[in-house]
Amino acid sequence: MTPFSIAGIQMHVSASYSNIPVMKHKIEVMMSVYPWVEMVVFSELAPFGPLTYHAQEFPNDSEKEFCEIAKKHGIWLVPGTMFQKKEDKIFNTASVINPQGEVVGRYNKMFPFYPYEVGVTGGDEFLIFDVPKVGRFGLTICYDMWFPETSRTLAVNGVEVILHPTLTATIDRDIELAIVQATAATNQCFIFDINGLGDGGTGRSIICGPDGRVLHQASTGEELIPIEIDMERVKRSREMGVLRLGQPLKSFRDRNVSFDIYKDGAKAPYLSTLGQLNKPTRLAEIKEALETDIPIQEAPTVLQSWMNKLKP
Repeated sequence: MTPFSIAGIQMHVSASYSNIPVMKHKIEVMMSVYPWVEMVVFSELAPFGPLTYHAQEFPNDSEKEFCEIAKKHGIWLVPGTMFQKKEDKIFNTASVINPQGEVVGRYNKMFPFYPYEVGVTGGDEFLIFDVPKVGRFGLTICYDMWFPETSRTLAVNGVEVILHPTLTATIDRDIELAIVQATAATNQCFIFDINGLGDGGTGRSIICGPDGRVLHQASTGEELIPIEIDMERVKRSREMGVLRLGQPLKSFRDRNVSFDIYKDGAKAPYLSTLGQLNKPTRLAEIKEALETDIPIQEAPTVLQSWMNKLKP
């Protein structure tokens, strides 16, 4: 058995002021009540909320504060994410801090939630790090998990635990919970998906094991989520199969197929038919309706119907 204790912190996040004092307080409480915790993970954009107005260059004083508290308690710390200002671009960035208070890496979210996460540029590098004598860890952020290539790349490189800060305040949270379970099973790894509250999400954080089963699912209130995991479960699953059944990573390794869609220069003509990556609007729907073959005598009625939908 190789035990390791990870705690998610699901807390209220405000976009109006810094949440860092509350985050530090939560860590103090966590380490007082559960001194055996070795790693703490917060939700996406927990320090300042989801406004790019708070974007700052890295390293910065906020990150330094987190380094100090990680060193104080001797813990690994992923303090959610912050918007990073870099030259003329903004990235959604997660820092990984070790128990010595050092930043071992920063990960830029690869898939901003377009067309809603306006003004944010996607990253292009993975972050994988080893916890000595424990195992290999990797990061994804929120919408990244909707693209299975991100998690599969981590798993193929030996990652056993995916840390997944998220900010989901939308009605698709149920879908995300299913994706977390499926991702854990198909990549045979632990996943810590930590969501926020208030301006930071609707909660319902979830932790899954390498067989896809739920180890814990939070409700919609503030919660400290300390869980001891056994890293040997990953090795066992990858050796013997999910529930001693499917062995997806081995099958992926031994595949006969070459996925042409991933080759440089590969063409995907169907995708070009899907239109622009734009936020849907009612005006666009009206335009689409008026461009259809509507009998001339019905045009005034159809137009009036769509105009009525625009009224407050």
